[in-house]
Amino acid sequence: MSEASAKPRYSGGYTGLVLSLLMLAYTLNFIDRTIIATIGQAIKVDLKLTDSQLALLGGFSFAVLYTVLGIPIARLAERWNRVSVIALALLIWSGFTMLCGGAGSFIQLLAYRVGVGVGEAGLSPPAHSLISDYYEPKKRASALAVYSFGIPLGSMIGAAAGGWLAQTYGWRVAFMVVGTPGVIMAIIIKLIIREPPRGHSDPVEKPLSPEDLTAAPTTGGLGYELSELASVAKSLFLHWPILNMVLGVTLASFAGYGVGQFSAPYFIRTFGLNYATVGLIFGLIGGLSSGLGTLIGGFVSDFASRRNAAWYALTPAIGLAIATPIYLLAYTQPEWRTAALILFVPGIFHYTYLGPTFGVIQNVVETRRRATATALLFFFLNFIALGGGTYFTGWLIDHLAQYGFTHPGAPDLVTSLQAMVTGHGPAASAANFATACPGGVAPKGSAPALAASCKTTLVAATRGGILVTIFFYAWAAFHYLLGSFGLAKELGRVAAARKAREA
Repeated sequence: MSEASAKPRYSGGYTGLVLSLLMLAYTLNFIDRTIIATIGQAIKVDLKLTDSQLALLGGFSFAVLYTVLGIPIARLAERWNRVSVIALALLIWSGFTMLCGGAGSFIQLLAYRVGVGVGEAGLSPPAHSLISDYYEPKKRASALAVYSFGIPLGSMIGAAAGGWLAQTYGWRVAFMVVGTPGVIMAIIIKLIIREPPRGHSDPVEKPLSPEDLTAAPTTGGLGYELSELASVAKSLFLHWPILNMVLGVTLASFAGYGVGQFSAPYFIRTFGLNYATVGLIFGLIGGLSSGLGTLIGGFVSDFASRRNAAWYALTPAIGLAIATPIYLLAYTQPEWRTAALILFVPGIFHYTYLGPTFGVIQNVVETRRRATATALLFFFLNFIALGGGTYFTGWLIDHLAQYGFTHPGAPDLVTSLQAMVTGHGPAASAANFATACPGGVAPKGSAPALAASCKTTLVAATRGGILVTIFFYAWAAFHYLLGSFGLAKELGRVAAARKAREA
């Protein structure tokens, strides 16, 4: 079978349409995933939650099945129609998002958020695999950066629309409204996107056979599945440059989810802004600076890698190193306008890690293992980052709030952290912050002194939790720097091995 007869030809316009539709699906993914960060303060007050519970709704509840089901869904996508998998996933997570609006308790809302994670587990692994079949290796970082633009775009729309809806109609209506477009998008994707042959855009060193263009075998047993996972895990975790890029994206996401979950509540608690204003602020930040950074990362690394593939790791390393001190500066400002203006800057550098990382991951694995590689990466990344990042920041805020509440006039953040860890500090009162300030707010009719104490304590704790989490960006930058050593050699080795197999 000749290459010409075996491989269908897709126009640039059609591949661009496919990429746009997948990016829009990822946008809906992040709207439904992150809207809780914007409207979380309203949920916290309404359901009388702690910040640890709020973090569970934004992180762990979503990650618990998102990470576990990602791998079996990816294995399904290696065998069957990836477009159908994506369309079905869209229907499931959109339905559970709408159900969140009817939750009457923390447990019920937690269960619905788990359902959202189940559906969203079916998007990125097959989407990454599809994009890699539509775009050749030297353009994959750029294409995956465009797909990843759904993260800032979804965050922008979720923040702006969610904030306005929560302010105008309440947080329940916000969930119901943002879940609806997913049903329509699922139908559009199923009707328009065609399933390309596996490895369609990879360089061909020999005439293609029918086996080259088909999915993995539909049967193989548990042993086969475990061997496939082991092969992918070896590619990701047993090679120094790739391992460090995986650690880099994990730590950057850990900080991103932790800070992102409490950025909007911080502005509400600290500056007294309403949900609509905060939604607009973080919507613009997410759509403009973060979106620009996502695209820059993909296109710059693809361009620079023509001279040296190490730039796939150096681009994120430099970006995250620059972003870290700017974030720290923003969250120590006494006035919200100054803080918001500063926050427009770091996203341009911060989000440069997405496209290069995903592009490298797709390029170091076999054609029939690409969805699995994304799922395994997301399993590792989201179990630690999404499941742990939000909870770490929420847990830290709760503990800082308790310490600050029982130690009025506590010293600076570093001293407070040392005292919390070592247990050595000034004598504490017996008061409990969560009891005295349910939902972070003094009960109605409380003494003005208690109301003021609740507010100042929560503000200081929220700022402290965010500042500590920001340092994980610097840690991520260090791993990307380590990954740059030997990355070009590793990618060359993989390419040579692939050519040898095809010879």
